[in-house]
Amino acid sequence: MQCQKTYVSVNIDVDEEGTLHPRFIRWQNGSIFNIDRILYKCRASSNKVGGGGIRYTVMIKGKESFLFHEGDKWFVEAKVRCTL
Repeated sequence: MQCQKTYVSVNIDVDEEGTLHPRFIRWQNGSIFNIDRILYKCRASSNKVGGGGIRYTVMIKGKESFLFHEGDKWFVEAKVRCTL
Protein backbone atom coordinates (compact mmCIF):
# COMPACT_ATOMS: atom_id res chain seq x y z
CA MET A 1 0.00 0.00 0.00
CA GLN A 2 1.07 3.52 -0.74
CA CYS A 3 -0.11 6.70 0.92
CA GLN A 4 -1.23 10.04 -0.41
CA LYS A 5 -1.74 13.37 1.29
CA THR A 6 -5.48 13.85 1.70
CA TYR A 7 -6.96 17.06 3.08
CA VAL A 8 -9.95 16.50 5.36
CA SER A 9 -12.49 18.49 7.37
CA VAL A 10 -11.93 18.29 11.12
CA ASN A 11 -14.29 19.32 13.90
CA ILE A 12 -12.40 20.69 16.86
CA ASP A 13 -13.01 21.96 20.36
CA VAL A 14 -10.95 24.88 21.59
CA ASP A 15 -10.37 25.18 25.32
CA GLU A 16 -10.11 28.36 27.36
CA GLU A 17 -6.35 28.51 26.74
CA GLY A 18 -6.77 28.24 22.95
CA THR A 19 -5.59 24.63 22.67
CA LEU A 20 -7.13 22.70 19.76
CA HIS A 21 -8.73 19.30 20.41
CA PRO A 22 -9.76 17.50 17.19
CA ARG A 23 -12.96 15.45 17.75
CA PHE A 24 -13.77 13.88 14.38
CA ILE A 25 -12.64 13.72 10.75
CA ARG A 26 -15.01 14.05 7.80
CA TRP A 27 -13.94 12.69 4.39
CA GLN A 28 -15.04 14.27 1.10
CA ASN A 29 -17.56 11.43 0.61
CA GLY A 30 -19.24 12.36 3.92
CA SER A 31 -17.84 9.49 6.02
CA ILE A 32 -17.19 10.54 9.62
CA PHE A 33 -14.52 9.04 11.87
CA ASN A 34 -14.68 9.86 15.58
CA ILE A 35 -11.35 10.46 17.28
CA ASP A 36 -11.52 8.24 20.35
CA ARG A 37 -8.38 9.61 21.98
CA ILE A 38 -5.47 11.96 21.35
CA LEU A 39 -2.32 10.11 22.34
CA TYR A 40 0.36 12.66 21.52
CA LYS A 41 0.88 16.04 19.87
CA CYS A 42 4.15 17.41 18.47
CA ARG A 43 5.64 19.38 15.59
CA ALA A 44 6.60 16.88 12.89
CA SER A 45 6.79 16.16 9.17
CA SER A 46 5.12 13.35 7.30
CA ASN A 47 7.74 10.92 6.02
CA LYS A 48 5.16 9.19 3.80
CA VAL A 49 3.52 12.07 1.92
CA GLY A 50 5.51 15.25 2.67
CA GLY A 51 4.31 18.34 4.44
CA GLY A 52 3.97 18.74 8.14
CA GLY A 53 3.06 20.98 11.01
CA ILE A 54 1.47 19.81 14.23
CA ARG A 55 1.09 16.03 14.17
CA TYR A 56 -1.62 14.51 16.34
CA THR A 57 -1.28 10.81 17.08
CA VAL A 58 -4.88 9.72 17.50
CA MET A 59 -6.90 6.56 18.11
CA ILE A 60 -9.75 5.89 15.67
CA LYS A 61 -11.73 2.65 16.02
CA GLY A 62 -8.90 1.12 18.06
CA LYS A 63 -6.18 1.98 15.52
CA GLU A 64 -3.40 4.52 15.86
CA SER A 65 -3.23 7.12 13.10
CA PHE A 66 -1.65 10.51 12.36
CA LEU A 67 -3.60 13.71 11.76
CA PHE A 68 -1.62 16.78 10.67
CA HIS A 69 -2.55 20.44 11.19
CA GLU A 70 -0.66 22.30 8.46
CA GLY A 71 -1.32 26.06 8.54
CA ASP A 72 -5.10 26.42 8.20
CA LYS A 73 -5.63 22.91 6.77
CA TRP A 74 -5.75 19.36 8.11
CA PHE A 75 -4.50 16.25 6.32
CA VAL A 76 -4.04 12.53 6.79
CA GLU A 77 -1.78 9.92 5.17
CA ALA A 78 -4.53 8.10 3.26
CA LYS A 79 -3.77 4.57 2.06
CA VAL A 80 -4.28 3.96 -1.65
CA ARG A 81 -4.04 0.75 -3.62
CA CYS A 82 -1.58 0.51 -6.47
CA THR A 83 -3.11 -0.15 -9.87
CA LEU A 84 -0.90 -1.51 -12.60
